[in-house]
Amino acid sequence: MQLISQAKTWAKSLKRDIVALWLAARDARVPWYAKAVAGAVAAYALSPIDLIPDFIPVLGYLDDLVIVPLGILLATRLVPAEVMRELRAEAARRIERPSGRGGLIFILAVWLTCIIFLALALRKLA
Repeated sequence: MQLISQAKTWAKSLKRDIVALWLAARDARVPWYAKAVAGAVAAYALSPIDLIPDFIPVLGYLDDLVIVPLGILLATRLVPAEVMRELRAEAARRIERPSGRGGLIFILAVWLTCIIFLALALRKLA
């Protein structure tokens, strides 16, 4: 029972940190490289489409269980600690969830690029 409670607490902290990173990407106190990483991680985490679809066995959940938490860890370490504390507090108070349109566009662009390269490669083979 304690493991389930810890998992719920961890999941809530991840959700809060995603919103905090979304805020960090727009904060003037955050360095440009931290903004870039924070914005990319938040956009991907908020996107309704995954880079690796969940129906693909094992790999489908890899991004949800490994890539997103590692991205959050990296981004939160790049943002100055005092600023991150303030943004986490603000994220915890927010009721609205940020939009994942940027992440959706990014994932669709990646998939479109892969399809184009695959089509070009197959065309050269034919």
